Amino acid sequence: MSGRLDGKVCVITGAASGIGAETAALFEQEGARVVGVDLEAGAPGELSLQADVSDEAQVRAMYEEAAAKLGGIDVLFNNAGINPTDDKSVIDTDLEAWERVQAVNLRSVFLCCKYGIPHLLERGGGSVINTASFVAVMGAAVSQGSYTASKGGVLALSRELGVEFARRGVRVNALCPGPVNTPLLQELFAKDPEKAERRLVHVPMGRFGEAREIAQGVLFLASDDSSFVTASTFLVDGGLSAAYITPE
Repeated sequence: MSGRLDGKVCVITGAASGIGAETAALFEQEGARVVGVDLEAGAPGELSLQADVSDEAQVRAMYEEAAAKLGGIDVLFNNAGINPTDDKSVIDTDLEAWERVQAVNLRSVFLCCKYGIPHLLERGGGSVINTASFVAVMGAAVSQGSYTASKGGVLALSRELGVEFARRGVRVNALCPGPVNTPLLQELFAKDPEKAERRLVHVPMGRFGEAREIAQGVLFLASDDSSFVTASTFLVDGGLSAAYITPE
């Protein structure tokens, strides 16, 4: 039985752990040729690249290398991001922390689309999935101003690009996960269990999502199963964004 991504070259940023790593594994199971990109060396995939996705020259070079070595690019999963603890209330967050989050979470998506989409156009089309968040459509229970603003920017940019490139064969969608059981969240629980628990109280399913569950959503958006889906806000959040639950 053929896979849903047979022969497609898929570039995944933030591929070393969490949602990125699970997506890389799932894509390979579905026949994709995966290019794993991460700030640290050793990302999974047929081709593993080390790059800072907030750096313009490095982003341009990683796509050129991927296309040259694997013959082209069909799917971009722009997933790299950070959610540091020094990003908090707008009153308490300093400018350096604000700009650092914007660079990794939003500027990187702009750069990856700017230099990645032309490679998709050369193939006659493809799919772009940008990782936003449920906080792009509602306020966060925990103050994280720059993170929330960056993900709102990713969502808005994805909509615009989805409209812009729709008739050129490139679909662009924003993936909006709810709270996910990733190393980032586990670290938050270890440092501040009360703060982490507040993220769970609004989820109707009563649990965090698993990275594999989010990866299944990415697979749908990357594959031809979603051929009529573009410029969408694709929520995989356990019902969080639809619920009204007052904290205890």
